[in-house]
Amino acid sequence: MRSTFGGIEIAKRSLFTQQAALTTTGHNIANANTKGYSRQVVNMVASRPIEYPGLMRSNVPGQMGQGVEFDQIKRVREGFLDNQFHNENKALGEWSIRKDTLDKLEAIINEPSDTGIRQTIEGFWNAWQELSKSPENTTARVLVKERALAMTDAFNHTARQLKELSGDLTESVSIKTNEVNTILSQVAKLNEEIYRIEGLGNSANDLRDQRDLLVDNLSSIINISYTEEANGYNIQMGNVQLVAGRQVATVFTRESLEAHVATGNLNSGEVYGMLQSRDYNVANYQFQLDSMLKVLVQGDVQVTLPKDAVIPAGTTLTVVNPDGTTQPRTFGTTIAERTLTEDLPVIVKGFNGLHELGYSGSSPLTSGIPFFSLKPGTTEFSAENVTVNATVLNDVSNISSSLRTYMDTDGTEKVVKGNNDMALLLAGIRGKRVSFEPSPTGRPILTDGTFDEFFRSMVGELGVQSQEAARQATNQQILVDQVDSRRQAVSGVSLDEEMVNMIKFQHAYNAAARSLTTFDEMLDKVINGMGVVGR
Repeated sequence: MRSTFGGIEIAKRSLFTQQAALTTTGHNIANANTKGYSRQVVNMVASRPIEYPGLMRSNVPGQMGQGVEFDQIKRVREGFLDNQFHNENKALGEWSIRKDTLDKLEAIINEPSDTGIRQTIEGFWNAWQELSKSPENTTARVLVKERALAMTDAFNHTARQLKELSGDLTESVSIKTNEVNTILSQVAKLNEEIYRIEGLGNSANDLRDQRDLLVDNLSSIINISYTEEANGYNIQMGNVQLVAGRQVATVFTRESLEAHVATGNLNSGEVYGMLQSRDYNVANYQFQLDSMLKVLVQGDVQVTLPKDAVIPAGTTLTVVNPDGTTQPRTFGTTIAERTLTEDLPVIVKGFNGLHELGYSGSSPLTSGIPFFSLKPGTTEFSAENVTVNATVLNDVSNISSSLRTYMDTDGTEKVVKGNNDMALLLAGIRGKRVSFEPSPTGRPILTDGTFDEFFRSMVGELGVQSQEAARQATNQQILVDQVDSRRQAVSGVSLDEEMVNMIKFQHAYNAAARSLTTFDEMLDKVINGMGVVGR
């Protein structure tokens, strides 16, 4: 026969177990809104039973239960959903960055608008068209100068903004690199703490939640994979070991992290999105803007010089033959040697090259003046460093509008008044088909067309890329939300469910307490109520 005191032990174990369950339920409720918290449950198991021996024999006819106890407080977590979340989260990080960058690019390019580059270019061409109507009109010349300044300022400003955006992305990569290093260090420290605590047989659920939240955040920044070993999480980025248990295996610099794009180890996440945006999106539009400006200023353009045009003395032109071949032709010094007897198709070096063939309205007659020039301290034309030649800015009469001269009675060469051949040719460049360089980024761009077609193509490409990035970012956000909802359904705290559990465990606790009271009354009867006959 078992001892009456055994019932007290069973009731005590039940009280402790139900109390632990109530405490855990309260912990869940308190952390219902804590980011990264995983619901915890008490794992209750029946206590090891004892044998119930017979009165006159040693064999065992049965076992007597010893109540309940809990062997652990465990987190409710699904590893498959965590991996799925990390895979979708890295893509969301990448496309969110790309979308933000392309939105900024659209704001910089600012097309269509009344203040964008395209509008200033149109104004520039229109000013030349007006000058061709009255080539000696000072007001028309001033208009050409002002429209040219507006255009170059627009190129300068846009180029600076693109350069600043590229610099901002580089700085963002540096910030994210520091964030990655910090997270890796924190994960390694948590690995050590969890290993120490659980090595003593205790639970480290809350520390595990902190570690998983760090991994969630890291998965948005770079692409990672991880495995859990006895010494904690081992985290990798491609083939690069980042954390090995309690040690940080790799500490990044911005340059070393960027280098992993070429090796393929870094292929998704926010940092990858920043680098792709900087090195492809922004760089591509910087190149296209520079390419457009270079072709405009000094690119090969075929024009037809009209009959009776007078070429500046000693000029060598690239003449286009009827069969499409070219050959150089150098002109003499006399007007007769320099005057064209028929229309002559030639290839000139952009706007500057054509402008240098014309004659200004100043006295004495001048030619060979480039319309655009470089800003001080620069050596190559680009959208950022182009400006209008100071000679033109200081005196608008130096703007070339004529191609015809004559020899005056005093022996000086003078411009034929009212001749607008050069102004018409310069205004006509707007419709010329020219060749643009292919982008070194590998992105397809228009390589043959007019300036307007090229710019429209650039703006159209930006619009398509922005729409694609927005669509991808939206789709990824939906996928991440779906996976996270499934994670929350498993790991999240439901207040309704916890309140039900609280009531359930409370009643179980009360019942255990009543059981303890019953055993107390039994013992009281045995101790105080028996053996009193005859007293």
